[in-house]
Amino acid sequence: MVQSKFKHYEELPLFLNAKTVAEVLGISVAGAYELLHQEDFPVLRIGSRLVVPKEQFLSWVESQTGGI
Repeated sequence: MVQSKFKHYEELPLFLNAKTVAEVLGISVAGAYELLHQEDFPVLRIGSRLVVPKEQFLSWVESQTGGI
């Protein structure tokens, strides 16, 4: 499992890219890209870039974990 360099939510950038999502969730970058292409994942498309707003990412994690 990949160890995240982030220890607190406050350390996350305002927008997360696939690499950052992978680091936070402890998954591969390929796995993060799969997640970013799911319909219910809060992704923002800017041209060809896919980014995830920090607050929406945290809400998504909370909804997936039942608020744990």
